[in-house]
Amino acid sequence: MILDDFLVRAVFAGIGVSFASAPLGCFVVWHRMVYFGDATAHAAILGVVLSLALSVSIFAGTLVTALLMALSISIMRQKTFALDTILGVIAHSSLAVGLVAASFVGGIRVDLRGFLFGDILAVSKSDLTIIWIGALCVIALILWRWSPLLISTVSSDLAHTSGVSERREKLILTLALAVTVAVGIKVVGVLMIGALLVIPAASARCFARTPEFMAILAVIIGTIGTLGGIRFSFDFDTPTGPTIVCALAVIFVVSNFVRVISKTA
Repeated sequence: MILDDFLVRAVFAGIGVSFASAPLGCFVVWHRMVYFGDATAHAAILGVVLSLALSVSIFAGTLVTALLMALSISIMRQKTFALDTILGVIAHSSLAVGLVAASFVGGIRVDLRGFLFGDILAVSKSDLTIIWIGALCVIALILWRWSPLLISTVSSDLAHTSGVSERREKLILTLALAVTVAVGIKVVGVLMIGALLVIPAASARCFARTPEFMAILAVIIGTIGTLGGIRFSFDFDTPTGPTIVCALAVIFVVSNFVRVISKTA
């Protein structure tokens, strides 16, 4: 069977995560939620440790932890705390707590590197199933709420007059972000899932004239960068997760260079 090849499973896993993270990344960029995504991702390592300690599904543990952290940030930002302060405290402390907690749980030290930086070449058939189910859920959620999400992004006043609840749409983005973090851990790890969210969207922004085109172009860029990173990693024996991010970074630099050249021409 074709899925018996580990490299084929890695390719399908990378495509699945790209399909989910790229369009969601557009909203992350538009809402300036870059550090919000990083904080949610860093918190997921605590979910990994708790999942291993309690012998439950890692996907379920990271999803619940990421969602709880994201909701906590959303609630706290409505109080008197500055957003950058909240994100800094939660991102670093949750990652540190997760790493410290890992030292008290036997048998997971060897695997922790894979959760931090990703281990896409070790994706199993069951992992692939979870990744694609999660990715399809995120895609369906974004397609279902596309117009309200856009309206709430453009203007608070426009959202209010259109009967769109900003709070509800932000909760939907939070849920989609938590799912994406949970499925993306196996591919690039908790330390780099933020790059998979932001870089394709930021690269697509150089050429997009409409939100829809930006989302589609971000998916294409994310997929190309992921597949290119996997190929380079396989050929040169480099860490796959960081190599994927490097490939996306190259695309971002080239995209901006092309934009600058086109403007000056």
